[in-house]
Amino acid sequence: MFSRLSSPSYILVIFIVLFSLVIHEFAHAAVADLQGDKTARMNGRLTLNPLVHLELLGIIMILFAPIGWARPVPINMNNFKRPRLSMILAVAAGPCANLVLAVLAYFVLFVAHPSYTGLLSTILFDVAQVNVALFAFNIIPLPPLDGSQILRHLLPLKQAIAFSRLDAYGPFILMFLFIVPYFDTWVFEPFVNLLNGVIASWFF
Repeated sequence: MFSRLSSPSYILVIFIVLFSLVIHEFAHAAVADLQGDKTARMNGRLTLNPLVHLELLGIIMILFAPIGWARPVPINMNNFKRPRLSMILAVAAGPCANLVLAVLAYFVLFVAHPSYTGLLSTILFDVAQVNVALFAFNIIPLPPLDGSQILRHLLPLKQAIAFSRLDAYGPFILMFLFIVPYFDTWVFEPFVNLLNGVIASWFF
């Protein structure tokens, strides 16, 4: 997923990915907490401590496979006054946080340009690219990604129950899609490039 990112250091990109995943999970926890669900807080997830959010297998997959992940934030929608709407907002907070990080990175590049050159500008550009990719990846409507949760709570009950049958197969379908080179190169990568181009065009 991140193998084609241009960077002076592969390790640097990995650190950016891990940082961005932490922000993603924290955003889930914070928005759920603000709406009355204290589950994430009680489980110690309302924090920016990477050790709490990152998962060893997910990190290994980031290093050696096309995709990776962090530890999902526990959310109990029964604690919400408006369960479906609040759940959608809490779930959407993760990918939206990545989108905000991307916009902020391009904004800083725009404001400081051409003062920021060399490594610093490369870091900011990679932050933007990584977070646009994370946003695009997480809105894919396949379990266990955020996009599937958002879609499930938007659907009428009968259709939502039918869609839930994908839960057992979603991870395998997702892995298959990214192992097959055509999905990445013909669908996902062009979509990420399009999003990057749109956001960058706001500033440059």
